[in-house]
Amino acid sequence: MKIKILVIFILLSSCTKQENSGSDIKDQINSDDIVLNRPKLDSIIVSTNIFQISYNEIYEQPNWVKYTVRDIVKNADRDGMQFYTVDSIYTSNDDDYYANPWDRGHMAPAGSFNDSYENLYATFSYLNVALQYDDLNQGAWVNLEEQVRLWADEYGDIEVEIYLRFDSNHQVLETGAHVPSGFYKYVTFPDGSKNCYYFPNFTPDKPWQEYQIECLN
Repeated sequence: MKIKILVIFILLSSCTKQENSGSDIKDQINSDDIVLNRPKLDSIIVSTNIFQISYNEIYEQPNWVKYTVRDIVKNADRDGMQFYTVDSIYTSNDDDYYANPWDRGHMAPAGSFNDSYENLYATFSYLNVALQYDDLNQGAWVNLEEQVRLWADEYGDIEVEIYLRFDSNHQVLETGAHVPSGFYKYVTFPDGSKNCYYFPNFTPDKPWQEYQIECLN
């Protein structure tokens, strides 16, 4: 199944629409040193056949990620897969994760898209990665991901939306990447009911169930 990426550039902080053609951007595929012949944008919409992402080049982090968890059969393994940057979009890179407690936290999880190599590989894009505290990424966060897959097996397709929160005093690394203060995760079931969660970006002190919050809409 081919993955085609449609990128739409939107500058949210401006009242006027800014247009950029593909010829205005210097493409350097899989480079950690992307050079842009335009200002960095605070929202770039990236759509593939497995997720939709709003990416913030200024923060070098996603704004939000949306995807669908299906009842699938595993056909691909992540062993040896490396995270990669993309052409024409300024993202975080390996330097942002060196010698610190931040994991490359998948937003759309690898385990939910291992039905094909192409789908699994798509989740390893730095577009789909956030600076996530290691204990959170490897604990309550992944436990909820596993639970959503069980719900998909039982009930059918589950829609998931993740929104990154950046408080006014959020941490900025020396490399320039911004560390999210927390993560909202909204899980919508086939019958339209919804579970909502908020995970602060530090070591969890309770199981994933206790991070559930009231859904506001």
